[in-house]
Amino acid sequence: MILTTSFNWHKEVEKKWDQNVTFWSEKSRAMWDHGSRSSIVPFIEKHVGKGSYIGDIGCGDGYGSYKLKEAGYDVIGVDLSPKMVEHANKVCDENLCFKLGDLASLPFEDNTFDALIAINSIEWTEEPYLALKELKRVLKPGGLLCVGLLGPTAGPRQNSFRRLLGESVICNTMMPWEFEQLALESSWSVIDGQGVYKEGVKPEHYETLPKQLKQALTFMWLFMFQKE
Repeated sequence: MILTTSFNWHKEVEKKWDQNVTFWSEKSRAMWDHGSRSSIVPFIEKHVGKGSYIGDIGCGDGYGSYKLKEAGYDVIGVDLSPKMVEHANKVCDENLCFKLGDLASLPFEDNTFDALIAINSIEWTEEPYLALKELKRVLKPGGLLCVGLLGPTAGPRQNSFRRLLGESVICNTMMPWEFEQLALESSWSVIDGQGVYKEGVKPEHYETLPKQLKQALTFMWLFMFQKE
């Protein structure tokens, strides 16, 4: 008799990121300070007033939460990985709090936050539609959601490749225009968007292009949505 085990997406994601704490924390600071995530805080500052209560959903090692706190926001970080949360609480500012939580079932009351950020975290959910629904639940009416979604040129999209071979994977990659359509059908309003591009892609390469072609060249696309 062949015994089969069911695939548990939640547990597999938790295991992956528990195993990647050291690797991720070594990269995170550089990404937020001068790399692919360095434009996120300025993007948020365009739309979200200082002092707002922000949930960093899928906070990883917590350095992005620290950058938001440094910029004048009241922040709490949430991550699925117990070891990421432990690391963040150990190394980050003592005035920051990090909690264990699943993006599909967040440990907060309805209408808690003024704003949320989810940077490269919705890709790691099994059902992105339900993740958007949960994010909406904990956001105040009229609140803002900043999503960073991996673009077509991002190397980490390879995490989902093996689904083409019939294997179970835990990275649900989407094209930016697909995710935008999903958000629209989930009754979010699109407020703003901008691209993050790899070195070698210059503004003159994409400035005159329509949005979808701009998105096609991105390493990551930043969305700003509003809860209707």
